[in-house]
Amino acid sequence: MSTPRRSKVLVANGQGFWGDSILGPVRLVNEGPLDYLTLDYLAEVTMSILQKLRSRRPDAGYATDFVAMLDRIAPQLRAKKIKVIANAGGVNPLACKDAVLKVLAKHGAKGMRVAVIEGDDILARLDELLASGADLKNMDTGAALSTVRARVTSANVYIGAFPVAEALAQGADIVIAGRLTDPGLVLGPLIHEFGWREDQWDLLAAGTIAGHIVECGAQCTGGNYTDWRKVPDMARIGYPIVECEPDGTFHVTKHAGTGGLVDVSTVAHQLVYEMGDPHNYITPDCIADFTSVRLEQAGAERVRCSGIRGKPATPTYKVSLSYESGFKCSGQLTVSGPDALAKAKLCAEIVWKRLEMDGCTFRPEERVEEYVGANVCHAGIAAADVEASEVVLRLGVKCADEAKCDR
Repeated sequence: MSTPRRSKVLVANGQGFWGDSILGPVRLVNEGPLDYLTLDYLAEVTMSILQKLRSRRPDAGYATDFVAMLDRIAPQLRAKKIKVIANAGGVNPLACKDAVLKVLAKHGAKGMRVAVIEGDDILARLDELLASGADLKNMDTGAALSTVRARVTSANVYIGAFPVAEALAQGADIVIAGRLTDPGLVLGPLIHEFGWREDQWDLLAAGTIAGHIVECGAQCTGGNYTDWRKVPDMARIGYPIVECEPDGTFHVTKHAGTGGLVDVSTVAHQLVYEMGDPHNYITPDCIADFTSVRLEQAGAERVRCSGIRGKPATPTYKVSLSYESGFKCSGQLTVSGPDALAKAKLCAEIVWKRLEMDGCTFRPEERVEEYVGANVCHAGIAAADVEASEVVLRLGVKCADEAKCDR
């Protein structure tokens, strides 16, 4: 490890998904000190949506919220020398860059340097990779890529944090990426600031877990907490900040005077979110051991995280791939009054039978029938509430025939 540039680095995350409140990053910048502002826009389904948008318009395919956010805080970012790292590029990071440069020019911030990280989009290389012997199989089903190859619309590799560190080393003020890993948004600046090497697994794991905790924005400050009644002033919930040190220790906190709650429980709730194997959280940069994390309350709205262990990264990358799989449609109907659930079930039966009478049938696996308000979220665990006085009937279908779905 080279000599750290600083003894402490403050990294905040202001977006947990595409469509998150734009006030999150705006308030983070305006309400207290920061070194880095990260923004996580991409879920797996988001990549599919962005690719569909790009297929309709060549200059689309990125998170437009990011550009709107910069339009509100570009002068403050420049004045406070806060650097920004975002995976807002989606499937079209260069178009995102062009839009960002226009915003910076509008605010007289042409001196701010914008970096774009490419290389995650491997759609054009799929056949080449298959021919070279790459074992591209569905992680859940084991199905070979060949079963859907003709219908693939996007394919993006989850890339790691070191390209972010390189962009920062080259003087970037804003780093735009496509399918960068969520934790990599935070790990990248820590690698840059502290000089962490590719073989320092414990440190990389610490930065990865720091990024994992804050990647979903306000979830770790009370937004994902089962004891939600204990969380004050949810409307003004503070988005999270990690105060990181060169030895891998970090504190989770938020700006003073903001709503929400940061304690061991809220952080622990987010720690286990989308975790998978707790001993082996796999990223392109390392494998992090979530069981090694020690959480301690270190004052009001402040949790210390330490003791994190890591292992070498795997030799392969994960790919987020989407493909066309037919058409779908859904509709809903509110049913109220006595015996609402029974009436809703009758309504569903009527709909399916009338479709059959008109020669339009759907196989069981092509249709869904839900009764919102009658324990649909806990089906098979909790008994349906037969006394419900209001039920929302939701019917949906999916099939290869567009005309059939339109019926």
